[in-house]
Amino acid sequence: MTKILLAEDDKALNALVRAYLTENGYEVTCCYDGEQAFNEWQNGGYDLIITDVMMPQLNGFELAQRVRSSDKRIPILFMTALDDKPSKQLGYKIGIDDYVVKPFDADLLMLRVGALLRRANIERSREIVAGNLRMNADEHTAYVNGEELALTVREFDLLFKLLSFPKRTFTRRQLMEEFWDYDSSATSRTVDVYMAKLRDKTAACDGFEIITVHGLGYKAVLK
Repeated sequence: MTKILLAEDDKALNALVRAYLTENGYEVTCCYDGEQAFNEWQNGGYDLIITDVMMPQLNGFELAQRVRSSDKRIPILFMTALDDKPSKQLGYKIGIDDYVVKPFDADLLMLRVGALLRRANIERSREIVAGNLRMNADEHTAYVNGEELALTVREFDLLFKLLSFPKRTFTRRQLMEEFWDYDSSATSRTVDVYMAKLRDKTAACDGFEIITVHGLGYKAVLK
């Protein structure tokens, strides 16, 4: 069973979120401050951390920072009333994976939890299956209906990224910074050219579609 560590000092909200998670089949361990949560996390075996930010003993930023110092992979979801840009920027800079602002809809929280766990599973297995497409990150190979798909290293990495986060929009700048690094010759037009090539090469794929989000960038939508 998937194990979730929940850190929230509001006992009523803690109990409510635990009930939601338990009803959806997750095993939940509840903590009421950051220090307790960190000590519990050290026992190991957790698949996801959900934490408030403003907590006694150790706040959510400090908790996430401690966890990230030794574990780069476990998904961390902030559940907080802090809705300001600096707080969000700090959280993502530390290495959290998602951010839910209180008050929130329970169904939305469950969707976020499910999405984070799917991404973590992809990272662990290093494989993506979308319809008739199968990608293996360790082998850097892609197959459509059992036939190898000829992708360059950059094309493979771009497609794997999009399919690892279905429905999430990546701006051209984000993609440039991650996949072109310090290549000064790369422009937003470069990203467009690569996406056009990917669409052509994956035309026979029946499990997803690469969508242009006008004025922003691109996302993959599963069918």
